[in-house]
Amino acid sequence: MSLAGALTFGRYAFPPNQLGYCGPDDNAALFQYVAERTPDEGLIELERRFEGAYPYLCLIAQSNGIADPFDERVVDAYWIGNSLLDGVKPQALHESMSERFGARMTKTDLKWLMTKVGAARPHHNFHVFDIYVRTGLMRDDTAQVAVSAMDSCRISWGTVLGVEGAELLVERPELVYANGKLSLTEPRAARVARQRDGQGFVDECKAGDLVSIHWSWACDTLTPGELARLRSATDRCLALANQTI
Repeated sequence: MSLAGALTFGRYAFPPNQLGYCGPDDNAALFQYVAERTPDEGLIELERRFEGAYPYLCLIAQSNGIADPFDERVVDAYWIGNSLLDGVKPQALHESMSERFGARMTKTDLKWLMTKVGAARPHHNFHVFDIYVRTGLMRDDTAQVAVSAMDSCRISWGTVLGVEGAELLVERPELVYANGKLSLTEPRAARVARQRDGQGFVDECKAGDLVSIHWSWACDTLTPGELARLRSATDRCLALANQTI
């Protein structure tokens, strides 16, 4: 198993895990592994218990002939986006979605989801925009709540304006719902956490750096190329979601 890939996976899995949204009930151990960069098989075992994300890693790996779901290329594909996503055939994605969500969704919702499979890619933001909300319709009285949750759950990006103690001040596009569609705004100032008890995943970042963000936590620094891939994957996921909102 790739311990480097497992470390990267942990960067993105920790934020929702510490909030109790997914994964095993041991966020302290997950945080320690990643912050101290001391991966071992214990980290792998923790991460296999992420019932939302781990099956996507398995699907991407199997579809591309990669034995290790925690291969760095596979982890990068799911959270950021790369060409491995194109290696997942619609039939494989259809089977995975049916197996995972068939018993948890109404027949109508499942049929709606399957209309997306031909154009979908198993990126985290596809899960957020099209499965997380579990419906293709957003009522006006609940839209703001749903969009706020999706905005936090999606993998987003920001430019660091300043480092302020355990927080970063960043400029970050915000997800909004207007005129019946989801879209991203121009970058807006926001604060995100970077450390817990004096440790974090981007301790060396500085003003001008690009960072990835998940549930208001700075996960990693991004190169311009990684940002371009994340933006491209996000745009694709938004376009697909907007077909049925």
